[in-house]
Amino acid sequence: MPPSSSVPLRNVALVAHVDHGKTTLVDALLRATGTFSDHAAVVDRVMDSNDQERERGITILAKAASVTWNDIQINLVDTPGHSDFGGEVERALSMVDGVILLVDAAEGPLPQTRYVLSKALGLGLPTVVVVNKVDRQDARPEEVLDEIYQLFMDLDADESAIEFPIISAIARDGKAVSGIGMPGPDDDLTPLFQAIVDTIPAPTGDPDAPVQAIVTNLDASEYLGRLAIGRVMQGTLRRGEQVALCEEDEGQNPLRRKLTQLMSFSGIGRLEVDAIRAGDLFIVAGFPEVEIGDTLADSVNPVALPRLTVDEPVLRMTFGVNTSPLAGKEGQFLTSRHLRDRLDKEILGNVSIKVEPTESPDIIEVSGRGELQLAVLIETMRREGYELQVSRPEVIVKDIDGTKHEPLERAVIDVPDEHVGTVTQALAPRKGRVTDLRPGDTGRTIVTVEAPARGLIGFRSQLLTATRGTALMHQHNAGWVAWVGDLPTRKGGAMISDRQGTSTGYAIGNLQERGEMFIGSGEAVYEGMIVGENSRSDDMMINIVREKQKTNIRTHSADEAIKLVPPREVTLENAIEFIGDDELVEVTPQSLRLRKRILKESDRRRTGKK
Repeated sequence: MPPSSSVPLRNVALVAHVDHGKTTLVDALLRATGTFSDHAAVVDRVMDSNDQERERGITILAKAASVTWNDIQINLVDTPGHSDFGGEVERALSMVDGVILLVDAAEGPLPQTRYVLSKALGLGLPTVVVVNKVDRQDARPEEVLDEIYQLFMDLDADESAIEFPIISAIARDGKAVSGIGMPGPDDDLTPLFQAIVDTIPAPTGDPDAPVQAIVTNLDASEYLGRLAIGRVMQGTLRRGEQVALCEEDEGQNPLRRKLTQLMSFSGIGRLEVDAIRAGDLFIVAGFPEVEIGDTLADSVNPVALPRLTVDEPVLRMTFGVNTSPLAGKEGQFLTSRHLRDRLDKEILGNVSIKVEPTESPDIIEVSGRGELQLAVLIETMRREGYELQVSRPEVIVKDIDGTKHEPLERAVIDVPDEHVGTVTQALAPRKGRVTDLRPGDTGRTIVTVEAPARGLIGFRSQLLTATRGTALMHQHNAGWVAWVGDLPTRKGGAMISDRQGTSTGYAIGNLQERGEMFIGSGEAVYEGMIVGENSRSDDMMINIVREKQKTNIRTHSADEAIKLVPPREVTLENAIEFIGDDELVEVTPQSLRLRKRILKESDRRRTGKK
């Protein structure tokens, strides 16, 4: 049945903490309604189509799909769980009339559960609660349900919002049961579909009124150009009819064009249709000027809808042209124009990122929600063939009542009991404080902390090292706090190459006792490149390209094999966390290098004296 026909309709978003099973549940709903044919080869987490989403195991971009159950069309919007991608969450919620709140039966509500639920309650959206993974050995569904009720009360939800239906599910197996319980072998997702239909209201909006449709997302097609995605709030979009595009500038006359291409969601694909009525989701081509928040309106009497608003960025960093001696060897896009065009394209589809020029034409300032969001953007660009160099993130400060304030972050850390002391000790110098401590039954403790955003830059990698990779940490913005003063930086200084060449095992063998190396033997280096971390706090110039002198004297001690310690793995996140204010990360499609902003030592000394 075509999605644009007059079948009953429901629009619902799936919201949850990271890794509680949203995308897996979407897979199950698609399978349960026969969206995938029996012979179709289906990958797990079909909605996570982006490479980084699959590698990181998280959802970054909000996406939509559509299923039909008992002749009722249900549009499903899958949202990210990380607060760094909150702009995606807010846009997704503007497209729907209710939410499915998914909570892990063992872990219970966690920071992003609170974050996305607060956004949904703020918009007055009704909720269906799904307690997922009830088959886990450590599942505690009754306690988790109590925690969910407590969360609703903590968020000042009114009585009607707290009267939500409860579904117990094993999303991986496509089984669900009403209330708290264990789905049986013959159960399917019928209880969940029924709860959606009974709880989520049908969209309001008069299909015969003058058309108003809000653009909440953008996509691109090689054949159709820029695509506008959103929801028809009232009226009906019809192919071939003229509509007006109301843009952000109020004084500007609306653009008027015919709708040549109109599509709706069908399964995980898109289907060309002749009309889309009020309440349904649309995809429109033919407006290359469209931006998120614009309105498609009646061409005779265009009336714009209120624009979408999102939380302000809290971190910023600079993106610059790669100026290292090894620049241009791996990348395809190297110039400031390439960088600027790519970042301008990013902000069209990503409302939570801001881009501003700096005094230098080769350097652009980029602001975002958090380290993860900025790291994902940089990683995406390097995979597309860009070369750039980026600075350490710094927080955006705000003046409140004449006092300097900085962003406050709330982090929830799940650690083995024996490492709780390690966490609290590591937080103290970062001006963090523990606000809640909940020992569990599984030998792990949930530690809730609050700290300035500056204090948590680099904390994740320190935590993983200190707990041997056993800690889990999730964080989100918790408002503003008065400036807390200076915070400690990394303990060791940089080991800096004093010349260009190729690193040798002989040189590294002599240097590794003095610090931890970032590179191995046989790698290209240049003057000013950071090749390791000094065991002492000061920077150290080293010759890492030194070769063993060739003589005709041979002794047993001189000819012993060199035993090299494996270098520290440098990832994009830990490189950004490691560097200081006078250092940069060089990012190319195949390499990550750390470097000083000023490469020559003589120039650095001269600048330091000034």
